[in-house]
Amino acid sequence: MKPVTNRREFFRKAAVLTGAFSVNSLYQQVFAADLAAKSQLYKDVSPERMAENEDFWAFIQQGYPASSSPVLNLNNGGVSPSPQLVLDAVERYNQMSNQAPSYYMWRILDQGREPLREKLALLAGCDPEELAINRNATEALNTIIYGLDLEKGDEVIGCKQDYPNMMQAWSQREQREGIVYKQISFDFPVEDDESIVDAYRKAISPRTKIIHVTHVINWVGQIMPVKKICQMAHDRGLEVIVDGAHSFGLLDFTIPDLEADYFGTSLHKYLSAPIGTGMLWIKKDKISKVWPLLCNGDPRSADIRKFETLGTRSFPLEQGIGEALNFHNGIGAKRKEERVRYLKNYWAEKALTIPGVKIHTSLKAAYSCAIAGVSVRGLTPQELGQQLLSKYKIHTTSISYGNINCVRVSPHVYTRTADLDRFVLALSRLAPDNGNQNIESKGA
Repeated sequence: MKPVTNRREFFRKAAVLTGAFSVNSLYQQVFAADLAAKSQLYKDVSPERMAENEDFWAFIQQGYPASSSPVLNLNNGGVSPSPQLVLDAVERYNQMSNQAPSYYMWRILDQGREPLREKLALLAGCDPEELAINRNATEALNTIIYGLDLEKGDEVIGCKQDYPNMMQAWSQREQREGIVYKQISFDFPVEDDESIVDAYRKAISPRTKIIHVTHVINWVGQIMPVKKICQMAHDRGLEVIVDGAHSFGLLDFTIPDLEADYFGTSLHKYLSAPIGTGMLWIKKDKISKVWPLLCNGDPRSADIRKFETLGTRSFPLEQGIGEALNFHNGIGAKRKEERVRYLKNYWAEKALTIPGVKIHTSLKAAYSCAIAGVSVRGLTPQELGQQLLSKYKIHTTSISYGNINCVRVSPHVYTRTADLDRFVLALSRLAPDNGNQNIESKGA
């Protein structure tokens, strides 16, 4: 065993020299040079063409332990696995913290939040002073939902296909304070922006104050025309909250370009950050009017950090976000978006040829990226999901919610086309043997 003094010296140096954005980050040590060399080979290839380049993506797959899992994970829309270097970073920071928790956490790792805020802001395309780092989209969006002053009778418009935790938060305010929570409904897939915008427009009344919209519908992957909804709402003096849980780290966009007022996301989905990490964005001139969800000494402050008074949290997880950012930026945001969309279309287009199989998501680029819903005639979503897992070791998500009944499938950059061939083969074996059945699908 090495002397304790040597171990302490290691952790002291680790804190100083191996931050995620230093020249000695894990990303720089184990991945950066090889990825840069691989990227150089294809520097003149468009992201759309790179989406089909299996040589490049085989290299990326090697960075994810999940690529060799005996269970094929096609529920990356729930929680995505992290690259190995992110896992290693979190483990390193955990070991460091355990030497003297209050010292290494509060005096060392806590100092990494400002560089992390700046790097997240670069990806988000916004001012660092508009970003707070927290634990997930629910926390971020509940901070906004409960933090805005509303009076009895004020109206909020959402839709029945929003995420349950957000709908429940608005319903709780309705029950407790007498605001009015109105919900419109869609029959997805919808391939017409104006019909979506018009549905929100028609729900507006003189008492409406806020529109809550989901950027990517978690159930079936529909991409909503958020910018157009925000422009319409602002023309009428309304504010817009955007749930970006399934868009940030996947779609190539900047938050300000959406023209929203508030935005919340999870970082443990397509950014592949450690599980239990998230981010809140509030337009700078609106920060002071939002009450923190958890107590703060100056709740009306215009400092975004008032939303980070979470008490003791996992500093190792928070700092692991930095390595996930390095990995994401190394790939390239547009390349990543196009690859994941290609993977979704790869399996969905094959599935459309199977009698009795229905796709519940548009395959047009403007309306979907990673997520697609699928059903097999004669099987409930629960039966389909259970058989995929028990017979073929394929993990998906079964959805029976309102007018949506399907299995949700969501690949990631570590997913191989061979994995998706395996999935399509499983669908073909589970589908009814009826070659004359017409396949019903929108957006094929």
